Amino acid sequence: MTKTVLFVCIGNSGRSQMAETFFNKLSKTWKAISAGTKPDVIIHPYTIRVMKEIGVDVSKQKPKLLTREMIEKADKIITMGCGADVCPASYLTKVEDWAIEEPYGKPIDKVREIRDQIKGKVEKMIREIEL
Repeated sequence: MTKTVLFVCIGNSGRSQMAETFFNKLSKTWKAISAGTKPDVIIHPYTIRVMKEIGVDVSKQKPKLLTREMIEKADKIITMGCGADVCPASYLTKVEDWAIEEPYGKPIDKVREIRDQIKGKVEKMIREIEL
């Protein structure tokens, strides 16, 4: 059975969507999903733009509401550093916070930096879990 990593933030329209996309493109054995505690209606336009700049189309993805079932089924949970409230005590062993800056309201150059930071963290995590 395929293992799952769950990327969580508040809006699920930026950081967690980028992480899910990078992870699913790079992982050979795991699957990623993402969700938000208060999901936005659409993927943020800057998210679409900075991902398209590197040849990745996320324009058809939709923000999703975080559910208890997602938390329970995930083998690993990554919060993106936005205080997402997904840390009930029974899940602490599989929750890791990446403390990535919120891109909303930031200039496009900052969103590019955040994208590159997320990609680097995803690549590092895949090297560690797919040994």
